[in-house]
Amino acid sequence: MPARLVEAAIFSDDVGMAADGKERWFRRGINLGNALDTGRDGEPRLRLEERYFDDLRDVGFDTVRLPVRWSAHADESAPFALDPTFFERVDWAIGNALRRDLTVVLNVHHYHELQDAPHEHEARFVALWQQIAARYVGHSRRLCFELLNEPRSAMTAQLWNRLLLKGLAAVRESHPDRMVIVGPARMNDIDALPELELPSDDHVIATVHYYAPLEFTHQGAPWTAGAEQWLGTTWGADSDRDAVRQDLTRAATWAHDHGRHMFVGEFGTYSKADLASRLRWTTFVRSEAERLGLSWCYWDFGTDFGVFDPQHNTWRVPLREALLP
Repeated sequence: MPARLVEAAIFSDDVGMAADGKERWFRRGINLGNALDTGRDGEPRLRLEERYFDDLRDVGFDTVRLPVRWSAHADESAPFALDPTFFERVDWAIGNALRRDLTVVLNVHHYHELQDAPHEHEARFVALWQQIAARYVGHSRRLCFELLNEPRSAMTAQLWNRLLLKGLAAVRESHPDRMVIVGPARMNDIDALPELELPSDDHVIATVHYYAPLEFTHQGAPWTAGAEQWLGTTWGADSDRDAVRQDLTRAATWAHDHGRHMFVGEFGTYSKADLASRLRWTTFVRSEAERLGLSWCYWDFGTDFGVFDPQHNTWRVPLREALLP
């Protein structure tokens, strides 16, 4: 089935139809990173405020992705109970988004222990999803679940393909038709898509993350080895555009061949990159994704890659316009 037909089919809901008969509620998103993905005692770098959800809706975003570090707020032993106070924080964010007709992508983020020791944490991962799924029974279909952010390290493709089935089964116990998002191992890299094995479930969406070339998008990022040496890297040559076009076309082709909608769940540039180059890269990646029928979600709203400056309570307008012209 062509990707655009798949897209029209899986995003049909009771939230109203556009003039052409196709849904338009899962197209342009923003990641609310560094807000709910901290440790149990860590201070969030972004403190969510209710007005942010108004701002996001009003400028034209239709989706928010909520990275959540559930593993830092759950017991270490069975039944791996999640902290009810933390659940309430997540409830608050989901509720504010849904009340504004924003689609929500709720994920398991920064579960480092699972990535490093998949066998040891398999039961805990499944238990987390059983609790998350049970908590949100009856919620709007605008709430989507994403099983795991960027499988990597010891989480090989083979292990991930097996574990994702167990995570999906945990969700399906209480959500037989909720949209579930799954990406490949190797940090959701496009090149890893051929290794991803998805079940024959019409309500599963594929995702990739896109930060190529890393020397440009992550220059100066302190968590990236060698990033200081990349400072001053610019972007915008014809060869740069060709590389992006080829990468995203591979993702779109895989989606077409597998009858899946494709969600570019993260893409963005670190703040130390040259602004003019950031604008060129962001505009081109966003426009190519749209040309190919891929939904997208920029990383991120208000921290290192941010399109919004929470300290001055203002949009970084050129970057916002690169996303929402």
